[in-house]
Amino acid sequence: MIEQTIEVPTKDGMMNTFVIHPQEGGPFAPIVLFMDIWGVREELREIARRIATVGYACLLPDFYHRQGNGIHTETYRPDGRMVSLHKMTGEQERKVYEPRAQLTGAMRMDDTAALLKFIDGHGAMRGGPVGSVGWCMGGWMVMAAAGNFPDRFQASASLHGTMPISDKPDSPHLLVDKFQGELYCGFGELDHLTPPAMAEELGNLLEPCAVKYRSLMHKGVEHGYQPVDEVCTGRMRRGLIL
Repeated sequence: MIEQTIEVPTKDGMMNTFVIHPQEGGPFAPIVLFMDIWGVREELREIARRIATVGYACLLPDFYHRQGNGIHTETYRPDGRMVSLHKMTGEQERKVYEPRAQLTGAMRMDDTAALLKFIDGHGAMRGGPVGSVGWCMGGWMVMAAAGNFPDRFQASASLHGTMPISDKPDSPHLLVDKFQGELYCGFGELDHLTPPAMAEELGNLLEPCAVKYRSLMHKGVEHGYQPVDEVCTGRMRRGLIL
């Protein structure tokens, strides 16, 4: 494997991006791993490595780059397990939301456009369709990217994506008629940020659209059920299923 952290030029400066792909056999189909609210950290790099082992080039961009390099806000319990957002104290939660509050949807899509330009100029990556996967805030970005760049993002996976339907002007649900290729969404039955009724509404909106949509409602789990080391409903679900 070849892995490195590369500075990708954006409208607002350089964006550190973890890039990994097999050493031989390229060019490889690119997969963008959209970070969650916690920021880029070793857990996500490990997931990127797993994606690369099955023959993809995986890119993990740091969307908090405007606020400094390497910002991550995860909190751990004494036993070393990561604490889910909805189980934090008020002060812990404030620290998590602080960098997120400074990141607009427009910024995220500007950075995604810069990342696509980088992909097109990288010799180890194929041009054309791009895959994506993301959790929490990253799940929101998966759908936003599919709507803003439908000719590129055509294999998308959103896991407990946060608020895909809202009254905000950049809500991903407003772009569903633009989606192409395939989209998978995983939801948690007890997710307070994307409750089952919202997941059902999203499915109804997608039903007449061109995109091939598939979803799964995971029983008995809350928001944050999927990534490595996140705690939910008293049990762990480790790893990524592609």
